Amino acid sequence: QVQLVESGGGSVQAGGSLRLSCAVSGYTVTSTCMGWFRQAPGKQREWVATIYTSNGRTFYASSVEGRFTISRDNAKNTLFVQMNSLKPEDTAMYYCTLADYCVRDNYYGEQYWGKGTLVTISS
Repeated sequence: QVQLVESGGGSVQAGGSLRLSCAVSGYTVTSTCMGWFRQAPGKQREWVATIYTSNGRTFYASSVEGRFTISRDNAKNTLFVQMNSLKPEDTAMYYCTLADYCVRDNYYGEQYWGKGTLVTISS
């Protein structure tokens, strides 16, 4: 059974930083697509970032480019996102996801999701 468990969310002031983690079990992440999405209250879920775990290539939404860094530790089957210079508009539930294949922000085939971790940024 594939499980993704996010952690690291919390409340910080604007300009602060947080590092989210996503621990994966039941799936080997050495050659797959992993990413982060977020959903703010009253809004649709939006893509944040993707990493190809085979070669480390990364992609970012324009709203987080230069502030967020996605990374992975294949040995630990864990995905991360370092979030710096946080803004109130970054407030959302953050979800990690993985799938066999993706192209930037489009994921294909069987896709798995975590239950999310809440990030709240105060001004």
